[in-house]
Amino acid sequence: MQEITEDMTVEAILDRYPKAVKIFMDMGIPCLVCGEPSWDTLKETAERHGVDLSLLVQRLNDQKEQG
Repeated sequence: MQEITEDMTVEAILDRYPKAVKIFMDMGIPCLVCGEPSWDTLKETAERHGVDLSLLVQRLNDQKEQG
C-alpha cells in the first residue's frame, strides 16, 4: 500500500481509502462526503482548517494499515 503523504490530494486519498472520511471529520475537516471534489492537497486542507498536518498524516496512515 502506498503511504499517504501531505502532497496527495484529499480526493485521491478518499478514492483509495473511503473509510478515511471519518478521520477527516473527527479532526474538524467538514463535508468531504457531500459530493464536492477536493483537489487540494492534504497540506493545503490541513492549513485551511487549522489541523495538525503531521497528526492527520499519521492517523490516515495508521487507519490505512488497519484496513
